[in-house]
Amino acid sequence: MSILVDDDTRVVVQGITGGEGKFHAEQMIDYGTNVVAGAVPGKGGQEVAGVPVYDTVHDAVDEEDADASVIFVPPAFAADAIFEALDTDLDLAVAITEGIPTQDMAKVNKRLQETDTRLQGPNCPGIITPGEAKLGILPGNIFSEGKVGLVSRSGTLTYQVVDSLTQRGIGQTTAIGIGGDPIIGTDFIDALELFEADEETEAVVMCGEIGGEDEEEAAEYIAQNMDTPVAGFIAGRTAPPGKRMGHAGAIVSGSGTGTAESKINALNEAGVPVGDTPEEVADDIEDLL
Repeated sequence: MSILVDDDTRVVVQGITGGEGKFHAEQMIDYGTNVVAGAVPGKGGQEVAGVPVYDTVHDAVDEEDADASVIFVPPAFAADAIFEALDTDLDLAVAITEGIPTQDMAKVNKRLQETDTRLQGPNCPGIITPGEAKLGILPGNIFSEGKVGLVSRSGTLTYQVVDSLTQRGIGQTTAIGIGGDPIIGTDFIDALELFEADEETEAVVMCGEIGGEDEEEAAEYIAQNMDTPVAGFIAGRTAPPGKRMGHAGAIVSGSGTGTAESKINALNEAGVPVGDTPEEVADDIEDLL
């Protein structure tokens, strides 16, 4: 099984006529993803990579029975693109765009509470169910089918951990990048809950980083709700307090939470081994399986 996407997922690419949207749409199609439409205001009637383009997401959903979207829209217009996706019957919207203003995402977050559509991202690499579908910019060649779920705030860290797993013959059910911005849609707990419910996911890797309290909250959730074993990794151990490192959410305030140490301690207390390197995470998964 998998979470959120599989070979039946019908995808509309928002921003497909742009350079990034077109390139990654072609990559997704080459991987085997069922990309059925593009959506770009004023571009309806065109075709990109053999895919029909519609003026609105609503039209793409109606005409092509799409149930998921992936968003490659510049930051200034990305929030509107997310709103457009949320105003349809889509099950999932994956926002790849980096640099969306936090005030825009605050408005999106309010709208999320009123809809059944799940948002993943923004500022994320996307999601992949190996051998079935990928939505986003994930390099499909390093993933393999298997029984380990992965959820991560960092795209690059996802690739490093997955490569370590795949090199050992340990495949993945689904890998999901949740993004590192201060305001996101799907968070660690959302993803962990989905993996816990998936019968074929036998272990989970959770890759976090400094800043915020999401990892501490996830550790509490794991301790109280999960039978599926989890291994962890926390990036940013050497970052000085008060300095942003990488993602917009990766900043330590000096309040005692949000540090690498506080996150590692919380995960260890929940029974989650935390590796110092992606290779050590793979070691931990081997021990858990």
